[in-house]
Amino acid sequence: MEHPDDIRQWEQAADQTLDVTGLACPMPLLKARQALAALEAGQRLHVICTDPGSWRDFESLAAQGAHELAGRREEAGVYHYVLIKGRHQ
Repeated sequence: MEHPDDIRQWEQAADQTLDVTGLACPMPLLKARQALAALEAGQRLHVICTDPGSWRDFESLAAQGAHELAGRREEAGVYHYVLIKGRHQ
């Protein structure tokens, strides 16, 4: 499946949505890692949070190579990420 141009399409097609609004670093990333661990390879996780540091955290998570950051957006202080679980964790 190709990546849609609009992350909202990925958000709607996510296999799971994790709402961690109000939690500060490092909790959004830790909760996302837990949620990803429960998913099958190739499944999508939509994370919603309000921690501004999460922009960097989720980028770093994807850079480690285990999972793909399919898209991200910020709207009115709310951050949305779509992660695809990798085959190797």
